[in-house]
Amino acid sequence: MNRQRAVNIQRERRRYRARRKLQGTSERPRLTVFRSHKNLSCQLVDDLSRKTLVAASSTEPELQSAVKYGGNKSAAEVVGQKLAERAVSQGIKLACFDRSHYKYHGRIAALADAARKAGLSF
Repeated sequence: MNRQRAVNIQRERRRYRARRKLQGTSERPRLTVFRSHKNLSCQLVDDLSRKTLVAASSTEPELQSAVKYGGNKSAAEVVGQKLAERAVSQGIKLACFDRSHYKYHGRIAALADAARKAGLSF
């Protein structure tokens, strides 16, 4: 088995281990995060009805004007704040945080802290 395949299998195991304990509902949706080298996106998902309730990404035109580069902590803070503002405007105040296979530090922690400051609790 080549190295990249082994790494991907380990990531899948970590992802499933983190998600096994989480399930998003309409009252408390799951805040899921995707991180690439250049961008960051997140969304609130209701797993029971399989719908995305709110989403935000550093690739959106209105957020691209606020940040130069979408792959750093300042961009993560802007994305987290925007997601929380959209969620609160729809009446969502509680969420469960799904970090997927990413460690809770750097951009992931910055996104979570900004969302908490903007009124979302998890």
